[in-house]
Amino acid sequence: MGCYDCCVRCLGAVPYPSLVATLLCYAGMALFCGCGHEALANTEVLVETYFARNVQDYVVMASFIKYFQYVIYGLASFFFLYGILLLAEGFYTTSAVKQTFGEFRSTQCGRCLSLTFIIVTYILAFIWLAVFAFTAVPVLFLFNMEQTCHNINILAETTPSINQHGWICMDARQYGLLPWNAMPGKACGMTLASICKTSEFYVTYDLYIAAFAGAGVTLLALFLYMIATTYNYAVLRFLGRKGIR
Repeated sequence: MGCYDCCVRCLGAVPYPSLVATLLCYAGMALFCGCGHEALANTEVLVETYFARNVQDYVVMASFIKYFQYVIYGLASFFFLYGILLLAEGFYTTSAVKQTFGEFRSTQCGRCLSLTFIIVTYILAFIWLAVFAFTAVPVLFLFNMEQTCHNINILAETTPSINQHGWICMDARQYGLLPWNAMPGKACGMTLASICKTSEFYVTYDLYIAAFAGAGVTLLALFLYMIATTYNYAVLRFLGRKGIR
């Protein structure tokens, strides 16, 4: 067998859908974990500086941010290992289907393992769909904040009196970032406009957008995993019925 034939056989044994899904999963988790970790830290600074005067008003949010940052570390480790396992399962089923390596065949244990990966991947996809929706909340808050600041700047250029736009506010309590008894809990008028001009605001906004995009890419990777593992399991069942074990 020549080198060319060996290369063709090796390339034919590569599970390309699982490989693409793994790369997307790693890229998405890197964006979500890295940018999300820094965005949470910046959010605590913004809320502490501009939206809350009393420490007790944002102690719950600070605790949530602290614990969720530890959750991010666990998510990164889990998805790294799970991506390797799914990629290995893809190599196994591809080799079994194509019978590339001589006596290598699908087994009952292999089919049960594939079914387990399908169930776990479906559960992870539904859970991550909720995480993806949750990640949209800070993006929505900062987007509305930016649009509100834009409206204030327009009014400031067209109306000479500051009272004309002092009633335009962004209330962090409406988004669940602070309790309803937090003071002031909101920023209004030119104070809000000055917040939007800070580098911390734009950095936090960009980080949340990147984390949101990373969560979307990870969700896409999980959908690809679902398709790949379901197809592989169906083919292994077909081989089992044909007596190829």
